Amino acid sequence: MPIVQLKVNSNKQYARIDGGSSQFYLETYIFQSPCASQYLQRKYHHDIFNGSIKFAPSTFTLVGIPGLEAEHIWISIPFCLIYTIILLGNGLILHIIRTDSSLHQPMYYFLAMLAFVEFGVSASTMPTVLSIFLFGINDISFSGCLFQMFSMHSFTLMESGVLLAMSVDRFVAIYSPLRYTTILTIARITGMGAAIALRSIMLMLPLLFLLKHLPFCGHNTLTHSYCLHSDLIKLPCGDTRPNSILGLFVITFTFGLDSLLIVVSYVLILHTVLKIASGAGRWRALNTCVSHICAVLVYYVPMISLSLMHRFGRHLPPLLQTVMANAYLFFPPVVNPIVYSIKTKEIRNSIVHTLSRKRGEF
Repeated sequence: MPIVQLKVNSNKQYARIDGGSSQFYLETYIFQSPCASQYLQRKYHHDIFNGSIKFAPSTFTLVGIPGLEAEHIWISIPFCLIYTIILLGNGLILHIIRTDSSLHQPMYYFLAMLAFVEFGVSASTMPTVLSIFLFGINDISFSGCLFQMFSMHSFTLMESGVLLAMSVDRFVAIYSPLRYTTILTIARITGMGAAIALRSIMLMLPLLFLLKHLPFCGHNTLTHSYCLHSDLIKLPCGDTRPNSILGLFVITFTFGLDSLLIVVSYVLILHTVLKIASGAGRWRALNTCVSHICAVLVYYVPMISLSLMHRFGRHLPPLLQTVMANAYLFFPPVVNPIVYSIKTKEIRNSIVHTLSRKRGEF
């Protein structure tokens, strides 16, 4: 590995920079020599603040499935199928809710929000995942990786907020069915959606800026096929405690608070249902919540499993961790459209009507 020595001041102090074809190790130096700074500007991507150079890799290297690199082209087939199901399933849900006036009700507006954010999560990861498995392209630019991390986590936080809003919707529908549409008006639903989106973006922006200004010292290999904050935060050689503290706050304020409020909502729903006199009425009321309960479990169970694995299962094979990470990412957007299409009569009838009409046009 070549060594470059640069004279940086009159006291004969030198900076040693270990260069390589794919990785290199760098520290933060104070350069008084214009030639040294110009050389490093050409060779590496970095930012200069008052003469201090903080190095970051120009690209990150993503990985597919460890140990199965030779089989990536075959592994791409199920991934392509998964993305096709996600795009068609959630796209169809959005289409029928938009075009069928009988579905212009609060419950289906929230379902449209859920389909949209799941579409956004999948669209955020699709370029890098398919590039790795189909074309063997493992590199992503520094700014592209940060943008992917920001968009994917923002949509994931939005999904948690939408699931909470859907639990509130179910409580209002059961507790006060006669005032359901007057309480959850279009204006209030729009405001809830805007608040969910704004909360997610505002919580992710500080993490993005903190990460952008950390020195990476040439470490650029990630452990997934997309950019995760928990993965990126392991690479910098600077102080990452602010990122960790802020990340813990974000998790607590979103996933922790949302899941707690969802549980509270269902306690109130159960309390209301038990007041219904007839058993048939109780069953009808609870049956309207089945799809949402499935969506909550599909979202939180993989997330909790992956968190426990990262915390206690560091000795587990990398392959298992990769499979769990992909299950957490792809399972909800695949399963939720199927569950709502099967369990919700109005959605199912609208899909059948839409497909029948399209078939008649041909």
